[in-house]
Amino acid sequence: MKLKQAFTKISLKLILTVGVVTIGIISVYSFLSIQAQRNELLSQAEIYANKLSETIRNSTHLSMLENRSDQTHNIINTIAQEPGLQEIRIFNKEGRIIFSSQKEFIGEMVDQKAEACYACHTANEPLERLPMEDRMRIYDSAQDSSRILGIINPIYNEQSCWEADCHVHPAEQKVLGVLDVKLSLKDVDAQIVSSEFRSIVFAVIAIALLSLIIGIFVRKWIEKPVNELVNATEQVGTGNLNYVIKDLGSDELGLLGKSFNNMTQKLADARLQLFQSDKMASMGRLAAGVAHEINNPLTAVLTYSSFLLKRVNNPEIEEDLKVIVRETKRSREIVKSLLDFARQSVPKKSNANINEIISNAVAVVDNQLSMKHIKLDKNLEENIPLFKIDSNQMQQVFINLLVNASDAVQERSGAISVASRIISLTPYGTLQIKNAVCSKRHSLMNEEMKIDGKPSIKLKLVQNGKEGFVNLDPTYGKNRDKYGIEIKSSEQLQISCPKCNISVVDKDSSCPKCKSAVYTFEVPPRGIFEGCINPQCDWQRWSFVDEAGVRDYVEIKISDNGSGIEKEDLPRIFEPFYSTKGQKGTGLGLAVIWGIIDNHDGTINVESEIGKGTTFTILLPISQSA
Repeated sequence: MKLKQAFTKISLKLILTVGVVTIGIISVYSFLSIQAQRNELLSQAEIYANKLSETIRNSTHLSMLENRSDQTHNIINTIAQEPGLQEIRIFNKEGRIIFSSQKEFIGEMVDQKAEACYACHTANEPLERLPMEDRMRIYDSAQDSSRILGIINPIYNEQSCWEADCHVHPAEQKVLGVLDVKLSLKDVDAQIVSSEFRSIVFAVIAIALLSLIIGIFVRKWIEKPVNELVNATEQVGTGNLNYVIKDLGSDELGLLGKSFNNMTQKLADARLQLFQSDKMASMGRLAAGVAHEINNPLTAVLTYSSFLLKRVNNPEIEEDLKVIVRETKRSREIVKSLLDFARQSVPKKSNANINEIISNAVAVVDNQLSMKHIKLDKNLEENIPLFKIDSNQMQQVFINLLVNASDAVQERSGAISVASRIISLTPYGTLQIKNAVCSKRHSLMNEEMKIDGKPSIKLKLVQNGKEGFVNLDPTYGKNRDKYGIEIKSSEQLQISCPKCNISVVDKDSSCPKCKSAVYTFEVPPRGIFEGCINPQCDWQRWSFVDEAGVRDYVEIKISDNGSGIEKEDLPRIFEPFYSTKGQKGTGLGLAVIWGIIDNHDGTINVESEIGKGTTFTILLPISQSA
């Protein structure tokens, strides 16, 4: 089974395919190279044989012309001593051997149909002229396995021959005899075999090295990325939507990995939103039942504590009963606030003193802090004016944050600080877009993708045939946008509504910073929002709120020197039922706080560092929002 799976891998198929092609190419090249080297060696041997034959003929010319046989024999025997030269023979016109380096063959007749004669004789008549390639012959030796190269060199009749007194050669006879030289090709064949061996070894090494190199790069560039993608799909198939594919590079597989991560992130967000919707629906049903069950005992506690408060004369007990009455009333309001949060009800605002609300919250948790020997430092600015807020809801916010801080710090060494002050801020960088629509009134708000815990503005992008989405940061001026596709420039970039595809680009405007096109959408009831479509540019304009100018805010900071919050947990701490306390927390406290602050048109941000502590910063507008 494993062997079958191995042969079905695309990387192995690719390696085998490339390997077979490589073997074919190298084999053909090696064959042609061997043939070329063999032909070259034989050609050199033939040239050498021809030159040797010409040398012998020229050396014996004078002695043969003067009919000095002994001298001719001596010349032939001397030259025959050369290495590799097997035999030298001279035939007369009848085919009789008249000179030979092997004396036993002198006087014998040669077969005119044998190797030495067939090229010169056709129809029993000798040819007058032969090209060199026709005068050559290669055949196997009778003594051993080596081959013999023979070359014949016709001895033509010259004027000096037919006019000589010692010769009887008529002038009309063209060929007087033949010089036959035989060379052993043993050394040449050895060189050919050696060359073939080297070529084969080279081919084998080249094929092995190329296969190894191809295998390494295929494994690196294809097998590992594909295995990573397969593993990722298996992980997602089992429900693990948090699996992230590591960076696979910038090629097609790398882009596929990034698209896969983006897809799983969206699936995870969608599943989380569905899960949160189910939890919120369950919480609403639970809150409705719990409110009825808890209100009855709370009413009894409030009734009896109020009755005792009227009858008691001890100042200390009277103060404790006042705390019980006040906190019972607040508990009843908390239950009601839970229903209000589930139903997204509007808070009941009235002019209140924020410092007094903070002090009441501190008084509630003071005993808990004292028992853990936690130092609490209050630094409240005194000249903060009254402004419209829901006192009960805001006290709930501060109590929850103080309790969380108490849980995060160490006993005896823990420290918590609470500070309030008035600050003036421009809308840029602080104001949140809570509603956005296209020209056809389709909502652009995206609850599935949140930035810093806030619903983003979703727009559709199209560039060079590629489609994707961008989720804009809802905080005016923050520019923490998240792009679903890579945008390298603003050229040919189309931006439209995801629901109706109507363009949101203002063709009549351009960015004052980079001159790129500008996208626009309406923020009811706060006018038109504008931004630059160039991802590298951070220009934005919201004329309606910019004209309102600087606004006064109350800034409340609650800090601790506790354990801190992990960086990856920070974006999710305000989600309902998301808790960093494990089984000790419900995950509802910060979600309720977020809803309360948001309904007061305020903002809450958190800064935290592991081992150093956490700071929550709340901004509440003093004046009514535009």
